[in-house]
Amino acid sequence: MTFRQLIQGAMFRFSTLKHAKDAPFWKAIIYLILLSIVFSLPTVYQTMEVMNEIRNDSQKIAERIPDFQIVNGEIETSRQSEGFIYQTNSIIWTFDPEGKRSEHDIANDLIGNFFSVGLLKSKAVLALPDFGGVSTSMFGDNVLEFPYDSEPLKGLTGSTLREELEDLQLPFWAPIIMLLAALYPTMINLVVTFFFAAIIGHIFARLRLRQITFFESFKTMIFCGTIPVLISTLIMFFSTSFDFSLLITLASVFIYSQVANSFPQMKLPGQ
Repeated sequence: MTFRQLIQGAMFRFSTLKHAKDAPFWKAIIYLILLSIVFSLPTVYQTMEVMNEIRNDSQKIAERIPDFQIVNGEIETSRQSEGFIYQTNSIIWTFDPEGKRSEHDIANDLIGNFFSVGLLKSKAVLALPDFGGVSTSMFGDNVLEFPYDSEPLKGLTGSTLREELEDLQLPFWAPIIMLLAALYPTMINLVVTFFFAAIIGHIFARLRLRQITFFESFKTMIFCGTIPVLISTLIMFFSTSFDFSLLITLASVFIYSQVANSFPQMKLPGQ
């Protein structure tokens, strides 16, 4: 089958997917990548929404930043300015020129927010959410510290910080970077989901005495998962907590079971 015929079969004529088991493996991989791109779109959309919210929050925070400069590696305000803590749905921002708070306090503020940022007396602190240990495995900790006497904060002033926060814009290529970042874990999730679905489908086909190998079942299952992936993608635009793996597995196995009826019958001894 041509690639176009495989796509049409996956979308409209399930019976023609009986030929998917004979398709070259590279076609199945390319199709899996295409499904992964589509399935990554809700993640990209949600991430862009979060980034826009952070941008709006940053503009509000900029209004509260007083004039200051870095002197001998420490914040020094132009007048007697008290620190403040500003909380939004996405950020907890701490400005503490008096040295009353520590990096541990900034990290403890993180509960329920995307980021916790602290401009402390002698350093800036960024606390990242621990997404299942990813940030910990990458950085050794989810709390990053930046001394004022080194780059990129050397020479920081209140006016430059306000300008940066007020003019914070997402580059036009940001969605592409987010898509590429989401593509790998999304593809791994789909591979695992289709693998377990292929196990169930292959057992069903063998019980029906159909002549097919597991490798052929796996390739066929990838194409059978088209409609389930599209439905899950639409749902995930509205519900981030939706358990897509269960729907994709069950729906893909159901479609596979219809396709399996068209597979060649096994020849039993004596037939």
